[in-house]
Amino acid sequence: MIVLKPVKSLLMAPLWIFQLGTSAKSFLDNPLLGSQRLNRLGLHRARVRLAGALCAWRRRRLARKVRADWREAFDRDGFVAIENVIPAEQFAPLRAAILGYEGEAREMRQGDAITRRLAIDPAMLRSIPELRRLLERDDLKALFHYVAGFRIAPLHYVQTIVTHDASNEADPQESLHADAFHSSLKSWLFLNPVPADEAPFTFVPGSHRLTPARLDWEYRRSLADPREIDRLSARGSPRVRQDDLSEMELPQPRPMAVAANTLVVADTLGFHARGGSVRPIERVEIWSYSRRNPFVPWLGGDLLSIPGLAERRVGWLWALRDRFESVAGQPWRSVGRRRAIDAPN
Repeated sequence: MIVLKPVKSLLMAPLWIFQLGTSAKSFLDNPLLGSQRLNRLGLHRARVRLAGALCAWRRRRLARKVRADWREAFDRDGFVAIENVIPAEQFAPLRAAILGYEGEAREMRQGDAITRRLAIDPAMLRSIPELRRLLERDDLKALFHYVAGFRIAPLHYVQTIVTHDASNEADPQESLHADAFHSSLKSWLFLNPVPADEAPFTFVPGSHRLTPARLDWEYRRSLADPREIDRLSARGSPRVRQDDLSEMELPQPRPMAVAANTLVVADTLGFHARGGSVRPIERVEIWSYSRRNPFVPWLGGDLLSIPGLAERRVGWLWALRDRFESVAGQPWRSVGRRRAIDAPN
């Protein structure tokens, strides 16, 4: 049981209680979420089950607009991989335009990997109108909404991954994990081919489903002292081992070797990782992300998804983190104007 200082407990208690009904997930930062006593009584398990039930209910209301084959693949596996998502005659010029675009960039290092992101913002969309048309496709928006479980606009970036950069630390993204206790959307539209031995996106098929075995695993992990487990798991992104997969009766992770112009859309409640690479690689992709309070029952109502605002959110988020870096931290450092294919700083 975490011992709390009385004054801090009194001041923070309203916030900690409020967070029980939000996407807050860190067992370290909120002692109610990390309470072994409360979790023994079923707090964490109840949050997981309620979030899952609400997501399933919202997805049923969104399902009719999604292509049947995409929906069936996602429901079965927790991801869908769509080859040649852009017509071939359109893909090459769009890829060239994206790779040649120079904009404000941010970079973050995790272990021996560097991630660079350029916001897909109004400036980029004006420069590359074909990119706007892609992101406004009705079939893709319907799929994104279904996987996210909400009718909201994802955040979109042009993302570059560089592996085996000078570091002796391991890349934490190479460990199988779930992003949170509830469903969320991530997608990758690969602009380069991804061989099986060059850090492919890897997913455990079916691990997005909250089976009795998964719920039992969630319950058991909630009973651990958050100060005695790895920090990422304690902060709500649980790492999973091979014996955990066996206990949950899940299959082996599936690395996705894909051709360029393949879109992968996944629910990151499922266990996933960046696969290992036998050599240094540099990969460019359109990366999209959507996560919302899982306890909201309605589908839409997100004012920041309104066109004209949605494409400005990334810049606002970066500026907000910069402003409050001393409180919230800011892992994404500005590297000035860059192209996706430029060498890391």
